[in-house]
Amino acid sequence: MTESPCPPISDAEWPESIADMRDGFAGQLNVYRTMAHHPALLRSWAPLRQHLVKDSALGPDRSEVVILRTGHRLGSRYEWAHHVQRARALGFPDERIRAITAMPEGEDGLIVRAVDALFDHHRISPELEAQLASAIGREAIFDLIATLGFYSVLGGILLTYDTPVDTDIADALEARPL
Repeated sequence: MTESPCPPISDAEWPESIADMRDGFAGQLNVYRTMAHHPALLRSWAPLRQHLVKDSALGPDRSEVVILRTGHRLGSRYEWAHHVQRARALGFPDERIRAITAMPEGEDGLIVRAVDALFDHHRISPELEAQLASAIGREAIFDLIATLGFYSVLGGILLTYDTPVDTDIADALEARPL
C-alpha cells in the first residue's frame, strides 16, 4: 500500500493560517486534518458544514439517512463508520442502519430513492420531488441535495487520500460490529 501524500496533519504541523480552527471541529476528525493541507478550502468549508451538520432543514435523523446512503454508494469506509456511530448515538437500531444499504420502507426509503436518483441521474424526478416535498418539505429537499454534494466531496477526499478512520470510531465498531 502506498503512503498517502496528504495524511491527517498533526497538531505540530497544523497550519498557522487556520490555527483558530484546530481546537474546534477541524482538529477533531481525520477528515478535516486531511483537508488542512488546503487551509483556505477548510476555512471556506466551515460555514456550509455548520448549516448541513447543525442547522439543516432535514434534521439530524434524516441527515444521517442521506449521509449513510451517500457513504454506502461511494464505498467510503470512513464516512460509513463515522455515521454508523452517529446514527447509533441518535438512537437508530442496527436494523435501520443496515436497511439503508438496501431499500428501507417508509420515509427512509423515500430519502434513499432520492439519494440514488441523484447518484444515478443527477436529479430527482418531478414525481419523487413531489413525494419528498409532501413528506419533508422543499427546504429539506434542497438540504438533502446539498448534503449529498457535501459528503460526496468529502468522500472523494477521503478515498483519494486514504484517510484512516479515527481510532475511537474504529474501536467502537470493532467492539460492536454492524
